[in-house]
Amino acid sequence: MRNNIFLIVDDDPVFSQVMSRSLTRRGYDTVVAESAEEALPLIEQHQPSLASLDLKMEGDTGLNLLPSLLKLVPDCKVIILTGYSSIATAVEAIKLGAVNYLPKPADTDEILAALKQTDANPSQEIADKPMSVNRLTWEHIQKVLTENDGNISATARQLGMHRRTLQRKLQKRPVRE
Repeated sequence: MRNNIFLIVDDDPVFSQVMSRSLTRRGYDTVVAESAEEALPLIEQHQPSLASLDLKMEGDTGLNLLPSLLKLVPDCKVIILTGYSSIATAVEAIKLGAVNYLPKPADTDEILAALKQTDANPSQEIADKPMSVNRLTWEHIQKVLTENDGNISATARQLGMHRRTLQRKLQKRPVRE
């Protein structure tokens, strides 16, 4: 590791503060930003070796920030954290260069373990029961939304539903599996 600077980009100030304190106790220097726009100058200034990006924030998302971060600091290991996890966004995060993707709530130990994991785990447990119909619906909506670059109107047209109905569905928390 080039340095032990850990960048936290999350719009939840309580989460950021708790994580920052926990990482500081483990010997990391932390830099915190509440938005992607606030993070860019901090990335240039501090050149972090590790970073956690919240997926859904006001303004740019963590997925939009990820390529810029890796352009400025190519060897930075990045994890995407989200309370709105979906298969589509997980795949997109990995394609864009994240080393891992975790649903919230995740504690500091889980985050550090995910950042240190370098190899795929072929012995990963496979769920015994399939996803519920509601969860499959949520995953499909997220996939189509990603394909339409977050455009709600285009996604609603493609799904054959009213835009407001889609907006209401998106405002709800993801369905548990």
